[in-house]
Amino acid sequence: MKVVLWSVMFVMLSCATQEKQKRGDFTYQVEGQDHIGYIQSGVSDESKAPGVIVVHEWWGHNDYARSRVDELAEQGFVAMSIDMYGEGKQADHPKDASSFAAKAMSDFDLAKKRFLKAVEILKSRDDVNQNKIVAIGYCFGGGVVLNMARAGVDLDLVASFHGSLKSEKSFKGSEFKGKVMVFNGAADPMVKKEHINNFIEEVKEANIPYRFVNYPEAQHAFTNPKADKLGEKFNLPLSYNKKADEDSWQQFLTELKKL
Repeated sequence: MKVVLWSVMFVMLSCATQEKQKRGDFTYQVEGQDHIGYIQSGVSDESKAPGVIVVHEWWGHNDYARSRVDELAEQGFVAMSIDMYGEGKQADHPKDASSFAAKAMSDFDLAKKRFLKAVEILKSRDDVNQNKIVAIGYCFGGGVVLNMARAGVDLDLVASFHGSLKSEKSFKGSEFKGKVMVFNGAADPMVKKEHINNFIEEVKEANIPYRFVNYPEAQHAFTNPKADKLGEKFNLPLSYNKKADEDSWQQFLTELKKL
């Protein structure tokens, strides 16, 4: 009888460990709805590394977001790309992407729950330092991570790549204690000069450490190698900029490695 009980306990503990250490695609639930996440770890021993949340572009949780997770794992971190739309929903057309993004952020309480679920998943892992959680986002995702910081989510560092800066929310230095990095394309028509000025004034007033980088000639989606094809297909001002992509990524990694 004791042998059976010990065997059952061993299996249960093994399953719990596997749950914490899962890699690749997996399904998780928020408010009773399935969401599709992707996670990879670059930790090979018993040590712990910062956990990084990656928030997708307005197209949805696709291979591009997953590729950034892979890159972060190669650098020795634990990263998870999350599903802000639910059920792994992806858009094939800008009209659908715009609709999905608008709907996702129209209910900020739900959006925050989706984001915090990712924080919970990362913190449950044995290879993640629970005191070092970071979030990065692209396009739609850039706006998401900035708004989560504005909402006071406990993050050590947030980085927005060609993301929206305009928001009805404001940073509060008493609530957000992390650093903010924004990498913007100076030729991005979706980010107005007034948005930039308002953002800089906002973080300065809140006394939040920040870095704002404006890349000359870089357009929207400058980090995505598929941006040019998408821009041509849908007649949108999208364009990949290798120099801006590589520089923004290295600047972010430099800050991440300081944690």
